[in-house]
Amino acid sequence: MDNKAIRKEMRQKRQSLSAPQQADASHGLARQLCRLPVFLFGKNIAFYLANDGEIDPCIAMGIAEAAGKACHLPVLHPLKQNRLHFVRYRTGQPLTGNRFGIAEPPLRRNRIVPLLAIDVVLLPMVAFDRQGNRLGMGGGFYDRTLSQSFRLTKFIGLAHSCQETDSIAPQPWDIPLQAIVTERDIIQIR
Repeated sequence: MDNKAIRKEMRQKRQSLSAPQQADASHGLARQLCRLPVFLFGKNIAFYLANDGEIDPCIAMGIAEAAGKACHLPVLHPLKQNRLHFVRYRTGQPLTGNRFGIAEPPLRRNRIVPLLAIDVVLLPMVAFDRQGNRLGMGGGFYDRTLSQSFRLTKFIGLAHSCQETDSIAPQPWDIPLQAIVTERDIIQIR
């Protein structure tokens, strides 16, 4: 199956999950992330706000905030095509819809955090395989942004376990992940 067909199938799978299934997955994801050393010891963690059936890291973000960690969210870069900024965020702060209708905090220069300062970036995925290959929504926002990173920043893909597929053809621009976390499992990538 080609990547376009995998993307379509997996988006349908995650969108078909009921609200109780999504809530259970969010709780399971938080349990798994709390077992991951980079999550436990990281001080600056980039999350995302779930959209389009993505697994929701909001419970994990609450745990991180309660532990005194700085949480950040992606915001579309206003000038550079298909790039993100990461902005400091606390639960309850105002959000606005971006051009895709995805909620994000307002972009204020004094709240932008350089990628160098982020310990862990948790990124959503449409599909993944056990070799650490992943498919996003297809815009390349994370890949373009994270290509500017340093080796100290860890990249952890998050997805529902039903989004696993046998094999994904990697692209040369794909940013490698250190782990994939689902509501059931932590898959370490070598």
